[in-house]
Amino acid sequence: MNETAVDETGLAAGQAAGAEAAALGTGWRRSLHRLLGRRMAVIGAVMVVVFLGVALIGPYVAGSSTRLGLTDILAGPSGAHWLGTDDLGRDVVARICNGARVSLLAGVVSSALAMAVGVPVGLAAGYFRGWTDSVLMRINDVVLSFPYLIFAVGMAAILGPSLHNVIIALAVAEVPSVIRVVRGETLVLRQQDFVQAAVADGTRDLAIMWRSILPNMTNTLIVKATVAVPAGILGEAALSFLGLGVQPPQASWGVMLTSAQQFLAQDPLLAVFPGVAIALTTLGFNLLGDGLRDVLDPREL
Repeated sequence: MNETAVDETGLAAGQAAGAEAAALGTGWRRSLHRLLGRRMAVIGAVMVVVFLGVALIGPYVAGSSTRLGLTDILAGPSGAHWLGTDDLGRDVVARICNGARVSLLAGVVSSALAMAVGVPVGLAAGYFRGWTDSVLMRINDVVLSFPYLIFAVGMAAILGPSLHNVIIALAVAEVPSVIRVVRGETLVLRQQDFVQAAVADGTRDLAIMWRSILPNMTNTLIVKATVAVPAGILGEAALSFLGLGVQPPQASWGVMLTSAQQFLAQDPLLAVFPGVAIALTTLGFNLLGDGLRDVLDPREL
């Protein structure tokens, strides 16, 4: 092959790669534009960003969540304490801000761990099929037979109460649903022409799974993550409420609800504020997830 042919081949390859990158960029810009056109999805995204800001910056602005104020016990909202104080005189705003950090950390990290475990297992089950699929999915079905929260409660009870153990329990409880979603997507993509062509070309199985199949289910995984995070937030709040999660005096929305139980008649706002925070955070993620599901649906692209 002469130099001219080599140059032409290299130029054609470069043009093809450039066209592919441009198409990918255009696709993401189109998806972003369509997402911004969905009011509820934008509202959800704003709510998520606000609570992320509260979790990251709020504790530094609001101050300590464990500082006692014995002269301000169960004080109502005021200039010094915007949402009042609890039964130990601790500032409710500070505790909600610190609780946001705990809840979002539990939701995001547990979801990431579930994805890290569930994606490879689901890929293997859907791609190799046969006895590999049978064994993995029968184990998965056994775990799925337990409700998500019940399984997380059992795991947390075995591991012991702490934030780290709560994250592990929530991640393990979420893994089966991730495996099932990834397996289903893999079974569909396994039959596509580009995968069959790679198999016929002798490409290694791992290369096909990670370079051909996994990138084509990115949209599904993004949507799954936005659904798993609020489930983790609710799970952390429930476990902390039951005494299996974060322990006092550390702030958590679940711990705040537990402490507020005995003061509902005197100061019901103690339960309202963390409850509203949980509801709004999960609502924001769910609205964002619904919007992403619609925008990233291949049938709508």
